[in-house]
Amino acid sequence: MPKSSAFTNHPIFTSIEHEIIILYAVWDMIGEMVNFDMFEKLASLENTNLMFSTSTHTRLFNVLLVDFLSSPQKDRSRGSLPFGLPPTPKSGRLSDNTYLYYLRNICKDPRFGRDTRQLLSAVESFCDWLDTECLVEKVWLAEIPVSANVRASRLSLLKICGNIGKHNFSRLEANVGEIMRILANSGVPIDEQQAFLALPSFYEWFHRNFFVYHSSTIAEFLNNLRWAIFRYLEPEFLRSYTKPEPQDIRYSFKYPDDCRQPLARSMYWDLMNNVREEPYFPAFTVTHSLKRQY
Repeated sequence: MPKSSAFTNHPIFTSIEHEIIILYAVWDMIGEMVNFDMFEKLASLENTNLMFSTSTHTRLFNVLLVDFLSSPQKDRSRGSLPFGLPPTPKSGRLSDNTYLYYLRNICKDPRFGRDTRQLLSAVESFCDWLDTECLVEKVWLAEIPVSANVRASRLSLLKICGNIGKHNFSRLEANVGEIMRILANSGVPIDEQQAFLALPSFYEWFHRNFFVYHSSTIAEFLNNLRWAIFRYLEPEFLRSYTKPEPQDIRYSFKYPDDCRQPLARSMYWDLMNNVREEPYFPAFTVTHSLKRQY
């Protein structure tokens, strides 16, 4: 009996095509965030820290991170996710409402390489870190004025900061509601108008301090995911990669049997091209001094 899968067959897209779409989306998002345009060249690969190229890149990284820490957007007219992807759970871990949920499902029922231990470890490590509730002491929201010891999950704070960096205040009602909930849980209830007024100070504290402090660690998690996907797909690349003659510069890939749709085939081709060589951004570890706070 075949194993059950969260990626059930769709009238158009098959289970293996769903996996291709998710892996392609994640690889693409990580590539936009962790690269040598966003960050300066690494001084070392061990116990290091990453430096953003400019303050604009700092803000852009946080904005792009919000997309990764969200789930695919539903089509408003049909009320369903694109490509027939399954919805993320309505309850459970906060990180289940991110692309990490889909990567975890791939690890449970892989369609390509059978060894998912490295990928699952990278997924679970990032999920555990994101879901952890942290304490940021003596946050001063000058516009209200209010001082608070803020307790919240890292994921919530990162998403709020990214959204503030992306949107005008008039599009931040949901985030304002989240700020009110966080402050109420931290023992400092405020009303909606106060929350809107406090947006500049909140951003100052949690983007310029909290996010920047953790940015190297976040990049490490993301880069580990990329390397784990690379290792996971290596056996499939070896199966798929073909040349007419060994010395020929031309090459092609043998598509999996259930990969039929043109869009999925294009994404599969790009994924296999990504696996032709190791990721250009090397694996690295971040200094422990950037992992002790918050």
